Amino acid sequence: MSDCNHNCSSCSSNCSSRQAPQIKPLDDVNITKIIGVLSGKGGVGKSMASALLAIELARKGYRVGIMDADITGPSIPKMFGANVRLAGDEKGIIPYETPLGIRTVSINMMLDSEDTPVIWRGPVLGSIIRQFYTEVHWGDLDYLVIDMPPGTGDVALSVVQDIPIDGFLMVTSPSKLVSMVVSKAINFSDVAKTPVLGLIENMAYVKCDSCGHDIVIYRNDDTQNVADKFGLDVLAKLPIDPLLANLADEGFIEDYEGNYLHKAVVQIEKLDD
Repeated sequence: MSDCNHNCSSCSSNCSSRQAPQIKPLDDVNITKIIGVLSGKGGVGKSMASALLAIELARKGYRVGIMDADITGPSIPKMFGANVRLAGDEKGIIPYETPLGIRTVSINMMLDSEDTPVIWRGPVLGSIIRQFYTEVHWGDLDYLVIDMPPGTGDVALSVVQDIPIDGFLMVTSPSKLVSMVVSKAINFSDVAKTPVLGLIENMAYVKCDSCGHDIVIYRNDDTQNVADKFGLDVLAKLPIDPLLANLADEGFIEDYEGNYLHKAVVQIEKLDD
């Protein structure tokens, strides 16, 4: 391109000048597969889906890590009860390990207080995420789950350009408005040259306490239409579950017994075939 400044981090063009990820993790790190959990916008349950996915993978015996790349809205530490400050050595950061052994890194584990706002511009946010990949002692992991920044802006673009993500799981809700934005995120994955493994629909229904019937909240569920449009599978439909919400608020999300992401785990395992 004639106007190319050779700075791919500020450009979304899919041209011949684009370089493959050049950054590398520490020498003691060996990550088999990296899964990005993405949504077109915030507030649809991307962090919840990331946490539940990591938990299901860990319960199957896999070595799992979570990188909380949602720097301005970090939710992962709260859900896992990680009220700690990360330590490190001369080479890098030592991740927190949950009771299930999930290695976790988040900006909220580095701030003076969990309610301290992160008021940084895009390039700085991108730099922090790169550090989470290159300067953390992740060790040997079968799967690193990345809770992606919301949307498809420059921070999300920095992640996919710098980190070799093997596949995305796309989180949506039944709202037609959200589905429209998710379509943008799916097209974003084409720019990133990263396959979308399937859709996860959050807030799909509420289960009646009395009869067990699934109560559909949204009158017009557009998720299947989006899946059909892009030739994708709906891998999970997560309910609005007060028990899950309470456990996440209290820091005990690993105690939740639901296995709604079973099909998503199976789809991820196919990446190893």
